[in-house]
Amino acid sequence: MSTTSPPRPVVDGHRVRAVQLRPWSTAAVVMSSVVGLLAFGWPLLVSPEMASEHSADAPLVLALLLPFVLAVVLAEIAEGGLDVKAVAMLGVLSAVGAILRPMGAGTAGVETVFFLLVLAGRVFGPGFGFVLGTTTLFSSALLTAGVGPWLPFQMLGAAWVGLGAGLLPRARGRAEIALLAGYGALAALLYGVALNFAFWPFTVQGESAITFVPGAPALENLQRFLVYSVSTSLGWDIGRALTTVLLVGLTGRAVLGALRRASRKAAFDAQGRFEGQQDQPG
Repeated sequence: MSTTSPPRPVVDGHRVRAVQLRPWSTAAVVMSSVVGLLAFGWPLLVSPEMASEHSADAPLVLALLLPFVLAVVLAEIAEGGLDVKAVAMLGVLSAVGAILRPMGAGTAGVETVFFLLVLAGRVFGPGFGFVLGTTTLFSSALLTAGVGPWLPFQMLGAAWVGLGAGLLPRARGRAEIALLAGYGALAALLYGVALNFAFWPFTVQGESAITFVPGAPALENLQRFLVYSVSTSLGWDIGRALTTVLLVGLTGRAVLGALRRASRKAAFDAQGRFEGQQDQPG
């Protein structure tokens, strides 16, 4: 091997692109996100007849999102954007997240996994954050027997949390921690709202002020949904947001430092060179 230093990993500020979002994988992320937005927002988009006819089987149909989400991972592997070191890091962090999540999920809105998605997405980039969100929620569901039609929505929501963390602007020191804590709070709230929206039409019956009305104007149904969210789950969503802010504030500097040291040692984008190897013309 050559004695010269290997190339540094691709770094954007404090972030290493552990998973490169190349054309096909970017298309997979965009496609799954667009389909996800349509699935989350279907009550405002479908016709009254379709809403009435498919009110029972819609959750199962929408669970077909799962192949689209998993296609992101497959696209990364097929395109070479996810090497063995990134897979190892992904496996470790997914396992940690799967262990952390049952410690708080379901208890007064306490959610102990979102801070990890935010910090890892920040360090390793949006592609890694997206994949980590899907694998962490999937692993956690297997660990806690939480597999059901809600799982694809949870996976995609968590994937968006990790993706957004990797797209945040540059910052350093306390400003970075404040940025991540603020983003974590907002992401935790929006995650709860999105999951509410996906299943709101099937969970409320008889309460006219908060019930989904097939065929009603979108704005009217949206107002009903806001009343439903405030009256049923806002406290849980705030609990999730506060937990995320607290954990980012308490552990952010230490966890960011540990993940960045790991990324430097892994040198995700470094390429080995043999002695006498010549660069090929571009």
